[in-house]
Amino acid sequence: MITLWSAILVSGACTTIEPTSTPAPAAPATPTPTPTPEPTPPPQDAAGDEGEPGDKAPGEAAQILDPEALQQAALDSCQSAAEFLDQGDVDDAIDALDRAYELMLQLPENGDALFVQTKDDIRQLVADLITRIYESQRVAAPPTRSFDLALPIVNNEQVQQEIRSFTNGEREVFLEAYRRSGLYRPMILKKLEEAGLPSQLSWLPLVESHFKVTAYSRAAAVGLWQFIGSTGQRYDLTRDAWVDERKDPEKATDAAIAYLSDLHDLFGDWPKALAAYNCGEGRVARLQRRSPGEYLDFWDLYDLLPRETRRYVPRFFATLMIVEDPEKYGIELPEPLPPQQEWVPVLVNKPLKLDQLDERLELAEGTLRALNPELREAATPSKPYKLKVPAAKELIVMASVEATPEWKPPTPSFITHRVRRGETLSRIAQRYGTSVTQIMRSNNIRSAHRIWPGQRLQIPVRGARVVRGPAFNPVEGTHTVRRGENLYTIARRYSTTVERIKRDNALGSNTIFPGQKLKVSAGSRTDLKQYTVRRGDTPSGIASAHGVSLASLLRTNGLSRNSTIYPGQVLAIP
Repeated sequence: MITLWSAILVSGACTTIEPTSTPAPAAPATPTPTPTPEPTPPPQDAAGDEGEPGDKAPGEAAQILDPEALQQAALDSCQSAAEFLDQGDVDDAIDALDRAYELMLQLPENGDALFVQTKDDIRQLVADLITRIYESQRVAAPPTRSFDLALPIVNNEQVQQEIRSFTNGEREVFLEAYRRSGLYRPMILKKLEEAGLPSQLSWLPLVESHFKVTAYSRAAAVGLWQFIGSTGQRYDLTRDAWVDERKDPEKATDAAIAYLSDLHDLFGDWPKALAAYNCGEGRVARLQRRSPGEYLDFWDLYDLLPRETRRYVPRFFATLMIVEDPEKYGIELPEPLPPQQEWVPVLVNKPLKLDQLDERLELAEGTLRALNPELREAATPSKPYKLKVPAAKELIVMASVEATPEWKPPTPSFITHRVRRGETLSRIAQRYGTSVTQIMRSNNIRSAHRIWPGQRLQIPVRGARVVRGPAFNPVEGTHTVRRGENLYTIARRYSTTVERIKRDNALGSNTIFPGQKLKVSAGSRTDLKQYTVRRGDTPSGIASAHGVSLASLLRTNGLSRNSTIYPGQVLAIP
């Protein structure tokens, strides 16, 4: 029987697997041999919950059809495996990696380039984690790198075209980005020098993000160096409910240097390494393999690369030429902003709002936010965290931390639980004081046996709104698109179809954008009355008060006679 482990070890994934992720969209990945799945026992009656923990019915994984859901579930499993390893739980880590690999194989081979590069990232993550499991320490020192301290610039028509763009239509954006570079470039230069990389790479964030630490691209790339989630995870950038280290300028710079170094090791020159940083090392490597035994440089591959990458490297060369000789191109560069003030790390053991701490420390408003852009809630986490504070305030900061009241985050409607080996839905429900049905409904689980170690479950807390079937929008008949949504998830939410939404909104494709308002009708059932559950209500009492049968009320809301309802829950009245 071929398992995940034998498939990876036979292919040499632990040592030779090709890292193929970038902060920007990539080309389709080379198909990976699919391990033969182990036979699984037939599912038991869902009414019983105490079968073998983590059992999956045949074909269960295939039921996750949405590529975005597949991608997120696979990344969550990788993250779970890493956390289990940190805690010494090797068995749970292996189970989580099995699941990640299984989900990764289902991501589309041909389609959205972001899913393709994520698939390659996950393959690399799995291989790295397997190595962590079987190696207590590295047995060999990292290769000694020797890079040219100057990156040779090519000046051709493609580069001149980008120079014209920067000095005309993009002039103000370029100048503002140059001005902003003063905040971070001294730090980047120091790190590049320590790593032995060309100093010109310090201008790469001007092309990537205009030196904005909070930059967010349409490909969900974030920060100065524009890492997507999976690439950031590969290079140890933490992302959770409190922190997104892709926005941490120093940690993201360390990750970018490691990534660029790996790319240079792989391709042997900087233009191809930069192209791979943009479109994916997998695509560049595949193009290069088309002519085995023959050295191909970036310009040999130019016409075969995606349009964005064809511009990316010339734009970088154009940036270097302008900043090195601005007068030649009729540009007067502004004075760069001064570097960020010196800071010291201070261990904070409780959640604090940064603006309140600013006030205690008599700092200008927004000072701590600027020093700690990675904090997603503009607050320190509920666990110990090293907060960056101005060095000048080092002597008084701890007293100010003690005097600042602890911040109480808004009570979430859901809490996240990471499944461990041996757990079942009934035990998890008992732990959190909820029901198996509520957990299944909240996570779109069709069978009580279909959970696995490392899976993240959203657990409804009392007062949470948990509705299956029709979801009601504050504006009747409309839905405002949020970041990360697609037509499939919206249709599923409103119990309608993608085709119906496209027809009602005259959409010629599946492309939608955040903020767009969509008409949702027919299947969305906005004609139904709504009732908000109050303390003391029962399903039978609600049905009687509205003159409907209990069976009809339960059926409309996807409930059973054993379901629990909570104050604040919204029910549809048939």
